[in-house]
Amino acid sequence: MSIYRIAEINVKIEPIYEQLRSRCKKYLSDDCGAAPQMKIAVTEDRIQKLSVRAPALSAEECEYMLAGADFYGGLMHFNGMLLHASAVALDGRAYLFSAPCGTGKSTHTGLWQKYFGADKAKIINDDKPAIRISGKDALVYGTPFSGKLDLSENAAFKLGAICFLHRSEKNEIRELTEKESIYALLNQSLRPADAKRMALLLNTIEAVLGLSKIYSMGCDISLDAVKLSHETMMKGLTPQ
Repeated sequence: MSIYRIAEINVKIEPIYEQLRSRCKKYLSDDCGAAPQMKIAVTEDRIQKLSVRAPALSAEECEYMLAGADFYGGLMHFNGMLLHASAVALDGRAYLFSAPCGTGKSTHTGLWQKYFGADKAKIINDDKPAIRISGKDALVYGTPFSGKLDLSENAAFKLGAICFLHRSEKNEIRELTEKESIYALLNQSLRPADAKRMALLLNTIEAVLGLSKIYSMGCDISLDAVKLSHETMMKGLTPQ
């Protein structure tokens, strides 16, 4: 039995294919006898059914996607949520940049690494970081489920801020209202079909809104955009 420690949750996974196995490797628990808190079972039957619906995906890609969906679905029971975002850590805080696919969230966090140095600005997860509420903190975690590229760290950082990006010739940023923030977070999260988990997700979102600021930013691909986003979000930080 393989137990992985993901977002401080003991997760039982038995990978079939190499992609899931290799990406989970850095999350393997040191405690071999740890009791699983979440069990993910991706069967060949589930893989086959997904491959019929998405024939462009290989079997190992299907397994990887199904395991990720199972994890983030279960995360809601642990005061957690997925955010479709690129998460970068700097000076002990995590900054999440969310946007629809192809907008440039990974490009923006890559520019953070260029501006501050890759030794200081670390990519926690480039596509699907986990957020969990722990006491009076919102924590951001790397997970094995990080999109096409394996850009993730088995690490946790206190949430600094969340910013929703859109392309613009002019760099400008504003804080979102509570209503705008809820809709933005829901649109870039995994929305469950059942009422129970939807209630759990909304509770987590409410907690996130009480612990961090949410922004909307129109930006180009420049270091000036990095400077604007960083300086604005720094001003809105709560004390460590």
